[in-house]
Amino acid sequence: MANNTTWGEALFTIIDDCAAPRVVTVSGRDRWALEGLIAAGEDGCTPIDTPAPRWSGYVHNLRNIGVPIETVSELHGGDFKGTHARYVLRAQVMRKSGRAA
Repeated sequence: MANNTTWGEALFTIIDDCAAPRVVTVSGRDRWALEGLIAAGEDGCTPIDTPAPRWSGYVHNLRNIGVPIETVSELHGGDFKGTHARYVLRAQVMRKSGRAA
């Protein structure tokens, strides 16, 4: 994503099997993370591929407003072997045109 984008409030529609479509307002890094998840589709995002200071925090905030996101644990090698998280949207999420009120 471009660094010169303004990350003010934006409206997103969430459509999943569990509830009626709903609209949420997201801004800042949470919006940046949500737009990254939308762009990644079924591949999802990892802190390794899409570095950011607090992916787990952004995902936590998005879940609190009703965005269904799955955390998948993946193994990785290298000098510091271990696991990392892959975050994947589990609903259709679309940005609404227009600005948040």
